[in-house]
Amino acid sequence: MRLIDAATRELLLANGRDRDGDHRPVLKLFNPTGPATWLICAMEADGDTLYGLCDLGFGEPELGYVSLAEIEEVSAGLAIGLERDTSFRPAHPLSAYARAAREAGRIVDLGQPIQRDS
Repeated sequence: MRLIDAATRELLLANGRDRDGDHRPVLKLFNPTGPATWLICAMEADGDTLYGLCDLGFGEPELGYVSLAEIEEVSAGLAIGLERDTSFRPAHPLSAYARAAREAGRIVDLGQPIQRDS
């Protein structure tokens, strides 16, 4: 499975052009045999530089940039390889996932947003 398909790539590039937005993650990548997880929301025009919430499993998830080529290299070196979570449906902007991850020490599922009565 390719980590990023054409449609996802276009969404990531569009978010990358809007640097001021607090975008929802577009893509969740994870190591099925380990703790590493990435919530990616944007891609730079170079097609390699991704921006998102990165959790390598050391208890300190952080927002930042990561190279798609490096992620693919890591994936190729694993017995199973990294996977794209095709069931991931982000309900919150990246900042909400980052806040929750800092509190928990890892990326957590925030579920659906709370519906409030007006």
